[in-house]
Amino acid sequence: MQTFGEHLDVLRKMLFRICMLSFIIAIGVFFFKDQVFNLILAPCSSDFVTYNAINKSLCMLGMNDTIYSTSIELIATDLPSQFLAHMSMSLYIGGLLSSPFILYELFKFISPALYENEKKYSIRVGTVSYLLFIIGIIVSYFILFPISCRFLASYSVSEHVKTMVTLDSYISTFISLTLLMGLVFQLPIISIFLAKMGVITHSIMVDYRKHAFVLIVIIAAIITPPDAMTLILVSFPLYILYEISILVVKLSEK
Repeated sequence: MQTFGEHLDVLRKMLFRICMLSFIIAIGVFFFKDQVFNLILAPCSSDFVTYNAINKSLCMLGMNDTIYSTSIELIATDLPSQFLAHMSMSLYIGGLLSSPFILYELFKFISPALYENEKKYSIRVGTVSYLLFIIGIIVSYFILFPISCRFLASYSVSEHVKTMVTLDSYISTFISLTLLMGLVFQLPIISIFLAKMGVITHSIMVDYRKHAFVLIVIIAAIITPPDAMTLILVSFPLYILYEISILVVKLSEK
């Protein structure tokens, strides 16, 4: 049995390893600037895969006009903004790439306090949670962010007002949306925990579908940029996740 001080020492060493690995990976990412920003700035281009898919779908429906035919141009208004954007993206990607190691370290830290069956359950839950987080990031990158970015960049209150998107605004929106979508995709996991605690059942979730939909729209309005298009794009997958959570909770009750 370890003392409280020994637990703190183990925690300190764990946090040090996590920070060091994340920092080392971030340094490595920093030297792949072209590859990283080709990926990050791809939604600015008119030939991004999502826009091509939408335009092809419109053509199949007999609509010859393309709605995503121009590219978004970014500007840097401050002297250090491009360097800071490079630094922030390197740290963000470094954290994402080191996340499996972070989960492993966290599990290794708490596993001595778990029974054998709890360890197996924790591994399954952790794996599913991580996969849901990655799926959320992918959904944001290919659907939510490019469409909301394009809508906000092209929206105009008057022909006398020209929108000029700054690199800082683009990067901050990109990071916040991808992280938020990764987190909100944890809804099925959260539902399982609440069901295990006896807080909810699948029948309660079914009865409160309408209330949940209103709450989802409110949450989506809080975490997304202030436009109706993004609100709809976030609310739809969140409600689908709610329906999936009902099925997952129902299976866990058997």
